Amino acid sequence: MQKQNMILAMILLSVMIVLPTMIVLPFHDTPTQAAPPTQDVPTTQDDTESNVVVKVKRTQTDTIDRLPLEDYVTQVVASEIPAEFEPEALKAQALAARTYILNTIAHTEQDAAFHVKDTVDDQVFHSEEELRDMWGVKYSDYMNKIETAVKATEGEVITYDGEPITAAFFSTSNGYTENAEDYWQNEIPYLKSVSSPWDQASPAFTDQEIFTYDDISNLLNLDSSLFKVEDISRTESGRVASITINHQSYTGREIREQLGLRSNDFTIETTGEHVIFTTNGYGHGVGMSQYGANGMAKEGYTYSDIINHYYQNVTIEPLTQVETVS
Repeated sequence: MQKQNMILAMILLSVMIVLPTMIVLPFHDTPTQAAPPTQDVPTTQDDTESNVVVKVKRTQTDTIDRLPLEDYVTQVVASEIPAEFEPEALKAQALAARTYILNTIAHTEQDAAFHVKDTVDDQVFHSEEELRDMWGVKYSDYMNKIETAVKATEGEVITYDGEPITAAFFSTSNGYTENAEDYWQNEIPYLKSVSSPWDQASPAFTDQEIFTYDDISNLLNLDSSLFKVEDISRTESGRVASITINHQSYTGREIREQLGLRSNDFTIETTGEHVIFTTNGYGHGVGMSQYGANGMAKEGYTYSDIINHYYQNVTIEPLTQVETVS
């Protein structure tokens, strides 16, 4: 009997040891997740954007407005492009506006009083109150549409060689955009002439300005008794590169700016009392055409398609991957 009791005790002891092992073993196939190592929390896109404050000089009041990046972009889009435009065109404008200001901030001294003005010298900017006055009862609908477009591109930047580009844009082309070097005299590899046939739908595609001979004399500092146009050369896009009037040479840009023309793609006609300038396009012609962007959007192109058409060999990437603001 003693021997049987010893055998029974050994069996019970074995069961006590083996049974817990049998219960635990089936769960060993599911690995236990180790606690993550302690490390610095990476900067998120939202963190990066929240650190960017845009200082805008209000030229009418000579004051400085300070806005978070995305608020500034929203109000620039609202000010720079018709709110009736297609959503993809608004998105393209948002991306261009954001890139423009980040490029500007990157090249502005940290202690500068402001980054940009609120005029066409930089990017047109209106306050919410000014936009309400402009749009009236349409304010909510227009602003919701624009905010949605800006949000869709939030944190995205157009880069070339890893840096934000000079995201130039303008209203309407003459059918082609302009090479940067043909207007600004310095070559920029991503600002090259491309076709833009959609612009013919723009109400600003063709315009006329009529001057008296005295007007021309005063504006161009010429002899009013004579108006003789001689050599005219044109750029790749068909805009006037240079022109000689009364033996005096001008660039097409100089004529445009001094006479207040919409474009430097112009022809000249004279009558007994007047000089008539007929222009095609509206703006300097470099970069993205806004009416061209809207035309592309109507044909089903995305904002990425639009950006890559008007800016050559660029990349759209998150702000977190771009060194822009210290």
